[in-house]
Amino acid sequence: MSQPTPIPYVKRPLRPRTPAPPQAKRAVVSGTFGSALEWFDFAVYGAMSATVFPVVFFNKLDPAIGLLASFAAFGVGFFARPLGGIVFGFLGDRFGRRRILLTTFILMGAASMIIGLLPPYSSIGFIAPLALVLMRFIQGVALGGEATGAQLMTMEHAPADRRSFYGALMAMGSPISQVLANLMLAVLSGVLSEEAFLSWGWRVPFLLSIFLVAVGIYIRLKVEETPVFKEGVKELAAEQTNPVIVMKTQGVTILRLILAFAPIVITFYIVSVFGISYLTTHGFTQSQTFTIIMISNFLSVIAIWCGGRLSDVYGRRKILMVGSAGTLLAAFIFFPVANLGSFPLALGVVAFALVSAQFGNAGQGALFAEAFPTHMRYTGSALALTGSNLIFAAPAPFLASWLMTISDGNTVSITIFWVVTIVAALVNMFLMGDGKTLEGKSHRFGRYVPAAETGDPDVQAPTNAMVK
Repeated sequence: MSQPTPIPYVKRPLRPRTPAPPQAKRAVVSGTFGSALEWFDFAVYGAMSATVFPVVFFNKLDPAIGLLASFAAFGVGFFARPLGGIVFGFLGDRFGRRRILLTTFILMGAASMIIGLLPPYSSIGFIAPLALVLMRFIQGVALGGEATGAQLMTMEHAPADRRSFYGALMAMGSPISQVLANLMLAVLSGVLSEEAFLSWGWRVPFLLSIFLVAVGIYIRLKVEETPVFKEGVKELAAEQTNPVIVMKTQGVTILRLILAFAPIVITFYIVSVFGISYLTTHGFTQSQTFTIIMISNFLSVIAIWCGGRLSDVYGRRKILMVGSAGTLLAAFIFFPVANLGSFPLALGVVAFALVSAQFGNAGQGALFAEAFPTHMRYTGSALALTGSNLIFAAPAPFLASWLMTISDGNTVSITIFWVVTIVAALVNMFLMGDGKTLEGKSHRFGRYVPAAETGDPDVQAPTNAMVK
């Protein structure tokens, strides 16, 4: 009896050659633009929480307490995100991704414009900070639906061999928005006097939202509903679901994903939100600090691009673990290096922290989406993503500021909190497995795969590959 002919294995290409359909390209443009706008408004608010809002809206409080109050208002957006995830996730699983994404886009733009028009505390009293918190809440609700919806819309349109990469492009909205926000704030704070910046300069980024929203709506109207959702309509009709059912049946998965994403969000918000306040009180000007954050986030865009490519080859979980390992090192060195007062060294440590976080972030979208069936995907992914942000991101700037206050300026307790969280997440990820494809098939990750599975039309497996 002759020996079986072995199946030929080839190197999987890092850059897939399968053509992307026109709707996939439109979905990428729509999702990236929408994600950038949503995160731009969120990023500007975060930067203002550390610099302007304590003076404009909480100026009647002691400066340290005003900063805590401002960070608490910042955290309201994260507490609102699970609500947005639940409501828009349920609606998105029932009625489709496209309609929901138009709604979240308009909500974010409207809230941002109102923030830009708010009078200060000195003009209308407590109504000013109250309205600020309300608008922040609406921002959070909108982002809770947008962040997951944009990823799903894009990945469900994408070719199977580049879904993680397309999902990672949505994650690029966050660092791109940080670059644009900090570039604009660096220019405004550099060319305006402090009085002019506090009076009207900080409002400019929020008011620009009206133009971005108009362009974004036009782009999104050109994108059709996803084919995966259309196929799942029959499944949805057969298995009616709601957020309660999702939490009951997928609760363990949601909790594990919440913890898995913790290193990324806690590092991002300690460095890019609390870090702004820390650097500006430890030898750096506002303009220098905004420049550091801006350059670091620009480098993060490259990291997401690379992480997305590698995630489709080596697996989503591995990329998230590599990025998380980088944030662990960053947690140990961030404060000691920042305390040296050197601009190049501060830039280096901030860049390393954010590049590590965003490299890991590239694997998040596909990892979360592939953990749930189609009729539960929007709700389950949104609950996991917003849950991680609620538990780990929202308290991070406030907790870091509070820990430093009660420690008389010492940052050791912040580092301990940061490190313990990352270690717990890494152990959790080590014990996890990768999910299945959006169609429910098993993944095959690794650089070497059977020739027929590369998606490369130039490489074909023989028809008698296993003939005896």
